[in-house]
Amino acid sequence: MGDLTVRFRNFFQPLDVLHFGPAAIDTARPLRALNFSIGALAALSCSTQALAQADAQAGPTSSAEPEYAAGEIVVTAQKREQNLSDVPMSISAISGDALADRGVQNVQDLAKLTPGLSFVDSGASIPVYSLRGVGFFDTSLAARPTVSVYVDQIPLPFSAMTIGATLDLERVEVLKGPQGTLFGQNATGGAINYIAAKPTDYFTGGVSLGYGRFNTIEAEAHLSGPVAPDLNVRIAGKILHGDDWQYSYTRNDKHGDKKLLQGRFIADWQPSDTVKFELNLNGFKDNSDTQAAQFLELVPLNATTAPVRIPDLIGYPRPPESNRAADWGSDPDFESDNGFYQASLRGDVELNDRLTLTSLSSFQHLSINQLTDQDGTAITNTKTLQDGTIKSFSQELRLAYDDDGVHGIIGLNYQYDKAVENNRFDFPYNTAAYALIAFGPFPGLRQLSDQRFNTYAAFANLDLDVSDTITVHGGARYTQADFSYEACSADIDGADVDGITGLFNLFRSRVGLGPLPTLEPNGCISVDADFNLGPVTGNFDENNLSWRVGADWKPTPETLIYANVSRGYKAGSLPVVAAVFADQLRPIKQESVLAYEVGVKTSTPDRVLSLSAAAFYYDYSDKQLKGRIVTDPNLFGPQEALVNVPKSRITGVEAQVDLRPVAGLALSLGGTYLDSKVQSDFENFTILGTLTNFKGQEFPYTPKYQLVADGQYSWPIGTLEGFVGASLVHKSKTKAGFGTTELLDIDSYTTLDLRAGIGADNGSWKFSAYGRNVTNEYYWTNVAKIGDVARRIAGQPMTYGVRLDYNF
Repeated sequence: MGDLTVRFRNFFQPLDVLHFGPAAIDTARPLRALNFSIGALAALSCSTQALAQADAQAGPTSSAEPEYAAGEIVVTAQKREQNLSDVPMSISAISGDALADRGVQNVQDLAKLTPGLSFVDSGASIPVYSLRGVGFFDTSLAARPTVSVYVDQIPLPFSAMTIGATLDLERVEVLKGPQGTLFGQNATGGAINYIAAKPTDYFTGGVSLGYGRFNTIEAEAHLSGPVAPDLNVRIAGKILHGDDWQYSYTRNDKHGDKKLLQGRFIADWQPSDTVKFELNLNGFKDNSDTQAAQFLELVPLNATTAPVRIPDLIGYPRPPESNRAADWGSDPDFESDNGFYQASLRGDVELNDRLTLTSLSSFQHLSINQLTDQDGTAITNTKTLQDGTIKSFSQELRLAYDDDGVHGIIGLNYQYDKAVENNRFDFPYNTAAYALIAFGPFPGLRQLSDQRFNTYAAFANLDLDVSDTITVHGGARYTQADFSYEACSADIDGADVDGITGLFNLFRSRVGLGPLPTLEPNGCISVDADFNLGPVTGNFDENNLSWRVGADWKPTPETLIYANVSRGYKAGSLPVVAAVFADQLRPIKQESVLAYEVGVKTSTPDRVLSLSAAAFYYDYSDKQLKGRIVTDPNLFGPQEALVNVPKSRITGVEAQVDLRPVAGLALSLGGTYLDSKVQSDFENFTILGTLTNFKGQEFPYTPKYQLVADGQYSWPIGTLEGFVGASLVHKSKTKAGFGTTELLDIDSYTTLDLRAGIGADNGSWKFSAYGRNVTNEYYWTNVAKIGDVARRIAGQPMTYGVRLDYNF
């Protein structure tokens, strides 16, 4: 990922959200340029992965500019110092202060500031991200995302690892389109890179204290400075604690408290002018409640037996239209017990004036143990206990060459991931639990999975200036992904072994097969086509060649025109589902996106206004999707499994406008239009189990229109400075799956956040107040059929609070 460093020197800069286009904006002064930034350019953005860890510096401001206009920013987005207007990409960069002011605590909140970025709560506390409609919805811990997340270029290969990424940040960058032609990991959707605040060579520190609705307390602190010659360290920590925010609408009960602890230690050591090292130790502990769902409608697996088997769900009341209303079972504790730690080491050696060798090493460990009520009722129709661990090691070596007109990188990357899951899937009050009534109740299953990934990659990239105004770019990455797995469903507690064995012996006798051997308690009960019980094992090895080519033309100092073509891949995936049938546990092959993009970026000479726009077309092959398959024998109807959509496409445009017309006022408006469509014949099952050809339908979780707007005005008050600001997000309607049923509808919604504050003009302290979703808009991000019910996951209710920041 790219490392683009800008000094945000003014604590009260009017707008900290920088959509870096040709109009570079110096945040050390009141911001006045309008940046219409369309699109984090897919293939050209790959070159941001070659960045050095160096501060960008504001260039001189022309005397012809208004005093509030911004100077040029020097960046190292292509492993060399460049004026930002010379970089052939659009980068949305958001400072750490802006993230805090706007309440961004995770990638989910980042969607409030980034056009084209969407978040879906999977319902199993595994976040799902998509960029420009490219996403992968799955609830398993080991699901590999289409949007890669990094912290200081170190990949967080699984979405559940990203919870603590927002601690003590310098900024965050969002790049859209296929990634991977340089380093890190392949991604078809895009990449998000969090840049941690770095140690300083002087003593400094800060404390932030906040209090908000639901007795939410946030306390964050950092301390930075030298501890020895050429050795600087930074320590940061955060505590988040909040009371229950959900309430039961059928009884007197509450749910949803927050308990999150984060920490990070960074040490920078520079033993010589040409050698430097950075050690990063960080982690989090999350004991928050999992979110309860909202009951939507009864859709029984077996409508004939439903009145007898699940009478209490017949006529179950729907919740009021409130983000807070929900229902859950009588378990005493739906608290999570999740932990993560990471250690990374970066080394940079300048071999000479042109060559730099960089090494990136990391190890990370994630453990998940969380109980979730899936059905949105007070009755245990479906409940899941997710229990698993992930261990990941990565090593990268790259060599960068930087000379006038020629800039290149070559490198090698290796990553090993091991993901083990032992989940529990309870459905005692469910028509499926009584489908096998002749052999005894069937109250649930365990989901067992052991997945191991070995990924090897070699990459290269070249940027070549062919004239003073034209630059061509090219890059390629060869990846070999070796994947081994063992998975099955197992008896939940050993009590139902005889009934399960008896059931499958009945089917075996009908096809002339003898009885099964005695099934061990807690043994695998997944059945193959010959009714043999046991785990599904295998190897699934794939390789690919991702690439990108492009060119940019700068006819004037304020205008950049570019075009690029790129191909990116996402590795194959294994489902982790409550599978009675072995066919549900087969891996699916890798997906790929061939992306075409053209764009223009321009600005006024005084940089009061800047515009950029991009149009893109994605040719999508083998899109990965959680669908359903018919098993043999067909005991329970269509069953969950992962499938590939053969051919589909996305057409879209993105735009960003930033305007800073007068001192103190900063306005930003951005939007995305997406038109997605399945192009080939693709038959699968709807949420109601109806076999349908989905050719011509739009992608799930892909709003056609997304709009983000932000404005802030600041003014001097003697030796103090005040500010007021607002942020607005609008997403058009979409669906939570293929099909036309209204059950899948995710309605359009608009949320409005407000903020105001006052503080010292030198940035030493600031007091602010905020309101988020101040209109208390009722919205939801996901709908699914779980067991015998359809349920939805609601958004966040109105919150408000105050915050005090003190820096020294």
